[in-house]
Amino acid sequence: MKKLETSFEHLLFASRWLMAPVYFGLILALLVLLVKFGKEVWSLFAHILTATGAEMIIGVLSLVDIALIMSLLIIIMFSGYENFVSKMEDLHSHTDRPEWMGHIGFSDLKIKLIGSIVAISAIELLKGFMNVGNLEDRELAWMVGIHLTFIVSGLLYALMDRIQGGGH
Repeated sequence: MKKLETSFEHLLFASRWLMAPVYFGLILALLVLLVKFGKEVWSLFAHILTATGAEMIIGVLSLVDIALIMSLLIIIMFSGYENFVSKMEDLHSHTDRPEWMGHIGFSDLKIKLIGSIVAISAIELLKGFMNVGNLEDRELAWMVGIHLTFIVSGLLYALMDRIQGGGH
């Protein structure tokens, strides 16, 4: 019976590698976002002489939005891989290794995720305000409501995390 238990535990432990393709998929998502970023930059420069100031600001906010999402994916990939799959031992002494790598736990990851979602939502809301003439009041109200929901959810999660002792 002990041998069966040990075998099962080894299988269970090895199953963490099933997450590796998920992180590879996130690398592919980064490539997709990079193409989208390039398309946005191209469009921004193509219309630089004819676009209004508001259109330029919306274009730049779109670039910031994509950059935030890509940064969030990097954080999720690195911390998720190190927390759930395997430590990146060979990279611990790499000069370009980010300071936070290896120090973000699951709770920290969730806080960063919620914070990023709120920031991305804020950018989308700002883009909506910059384009207020083309939006219906109902659309704008939904955007504000969704953004406030993200803020309240983030604050409540951070409060629960602190009460639970996850916040330092």
